Amino acid sequence: MTHPSVGSAIPRREAREKVTGSARYTGDVTLPHLAYAAVVPAAVAHGRVTAVHPEEALARSGVLAVIHGGNCPRLNRTGDADLAVFQSPSVSYRGQFVAAVVAESPQIAHEAARMVGIEYAAAPHRVSLDIACDGFHQPPDHGPFFPTDCSHGDVESALSHAPVRIEATYTTPPYHHHALEPHGTVAYWHDGALTVYDTTQGPSGTRDILGHLFGIGPDRVRVIARHVGGGFGSKAAPRAQLVVAAVAALAVGRPVRTALTREQLSVVAGYRTPTIQRIRLGAETDGHLLAVSHVSFEQASLTGDHCEYSAAPTRTMYAAPNRETRHWRVRLHVPSPTWMRAPGECPGMFALESAMDELAVACSLDPVELRLRNDTANDPHSGRPFSTRNLATCLRLGAERFGWAERDRLRAEHSDGRRLVGMGVAASTIPQYRFPSRASVHTDGHGRYTVRIAAVDIGTGARTALAQIAADALHVGVDHVMVEIGDSAYPSASWAGRSSGTTSWGTAVVRACEALRTDIGRRGGLVPASGLEAGVDTLEELAVPRAHSQHAFGAQFARVTVDTSTGEIRVPRMLGVFAVGRVINPVTVRSQLVGGMVMGLSMALCEEGFIDRTYGHFHTRDLSAYHVATFADAPEIEAVCIDEEDFHTSPMGAKGVGEIGIVGTAAAIANAVHHATGRRIRSLPLSVRRVRDAAAPGIGT
Repeated sequence: MTHPSVGSAIPRREAREKVTGSARYTGDVTLPHLAYAAVVPAAVAHGRVTAVHPEEALARSGVLAVIHGGNCPRLNRTGDADLAVFQSPSVSYRGQFVAAVVAESPQIAHEAARMVGIEYAAAPHRVSLDIACDGFHQPPDHGPFFPTDCSHGDVESALSHAPVRIEATYTTPPYHHHALEPHGTVAYWHDGALTVYDTTQGPSGTRDILGHLFGIGPDRVRVIARHVGGGFGSKAAPRAQLVVAAVAALAVGRPVRTALTREQLSVVAGYRTPTIQRIRLGAETDGHLLAVSHVSFEQASLTGDHCEYSAAPTRTMYAAPNRETRHWRVRLHVPSPTWMRAPGECPGMFALESAMDELAVACSLDPVELRLRNDTANDPHSGRPFSTRNLATCLRLGAERFGWAERDRLRAEHSDGRRLVGMGVAASTIPQYRFPSRASVHTDGHGRYTVRIAAVDIGTGARTALAQIAADALHVGVDHVMVEIGDSAYPSASWAGRSSGTTSWGTAVVRACEALRTDIGRRGGLVPASGLEAGVDTLEELAVPRAHSQHAFGAQFARVTVDTSTGEIRVPRMLGVFAVGRVINPVTVRSQLVGGMVMGLSMALCEEGFIDRTYGHFHTRDLSAYHVATFADAPEIEAVCIDEEDFHTSPMGAKGVGEIGIVGTAAAIANAVHHATGRRIRSLPLSVRRVRDAAAPGIGT
């Protein structure tokens, strides 16, 4: 028996390619006779295109075609109206694609796009989320995991009789996806078949959508994504630039590249909806919760049906006999929101964990102790036992490692006339999913194995983790296993999202390896000269109803300093302790957790999308206006995983880790700011302006 590969700190297999620049991303793909497409964005936020004048652009040397609603081929409808490119004269938001120019070079394409004349019949628009406005409605239930509302007990009565009550409103702004690699596509047609290189988190799903869109079988579509430079949800579903590339390639009979500019990402790539969240807590004087009410208001577009479900994590976190969660949304003339790292949990837990901190103050309880008193072995929403729930362990270990018991003494000793010091805590959670996937494994009979699955690596180290999983399932060393991913020609796989990639794909890989070993055993250990292959589909296995509630948990701790002259916040130290099942690879897991915590820091201190009410476009369209945390902002960060195995969630005993690092980080920082200043800030980001507006006397005066 070889030494187990799972749990070993093995370097990423693609590390050398990435640091030397030899890894080939979509933007690196070159094909003979490649043409380039540039889009014409709508200049109004609501209305109709009444005329398109392509003549001047077509007269430009090097222009091959101008595509618009008058000459674009008809596409089949999908569930995503944003993919219906050039299919209707209606304009639902500013920046919506209304035409595209195809040319010999990207420079010519962009110059000619500015020459296309568009006439509009503009209509009034509304682009700001405001709970005082009409039009709010409840989103539809999205399956058993996302009921729109839930209610248990009599919340209003419990709140009215509770000895301690907290009622507060928390707000978060729009958050934009600004992955290092912009969204791009290279598409070409050959004999009626479509091949695309795309920045996608799901080659299989993208293939199926493209097949339906163009009315061809999915076997006539191939989607390739060898390397993807970050996605965070924005690349989970196909985006409009993909359709433009495929339509343009069909129109000119040549391969065509599209690449979104940094400014276009705020429109086409989606964003996290802003939220307005009202939380009411009722408790005994000893901190035990009697009632929890969490109502979230969010925005959607006229073309999209996305809901953030920010109140959903409140259903799972703490025991309370009386609970309600509700979601309301309003359709505005804005680009479509979409998934962003930890959708729902990220903004929802900022509100809940801030409110829990306020409750701790009201009950004169330590914030860690308050959370421990409201821990629960069963899911308060479903009643099912948790597969594992080691939140209490995370809180206790984190408090010990962070020096939590000394926080008031440290605040007093280290706060001086220039700086105030504080420490904060917040819990984290993320639900666990496994989606059906297929995988195959081939052996040449000489100790070499090749795993194939249409998974994609968005920076998580999937190639390495899947090789480790396969090696242990095959009882061989990891060096004997090759993993091929990133191509829809391989067995279909679920998307890389919702912290489900490793558990979903890993389950399929384990089952394929088990099937291969069984087949070899039946053959007496003999493998034909041509080799031997086994493949599986986990659809039937995952159709079995769950007997447990499956979640990962964690605890985040932050130390902050607040400058009394400027109001500037610095975060010199953060600690996250997580219960994420068995760790497949400590190197890649730490990378995901620390990356999520930095993203949460950026959310807390820097990031804020802002839309112009008059013109309907985002002011924060690039990285000069939309601020993100940089290396200089990153503090000392420690990410610790406790010993845990969860074989209900996956046959490897592992859970997903991609998202939980961001959950709770912003709340921990906000709670630390309150500890330092004595003032509560309920809106993100924790900007200098907000600190000064909420500050105690002597700060910023």
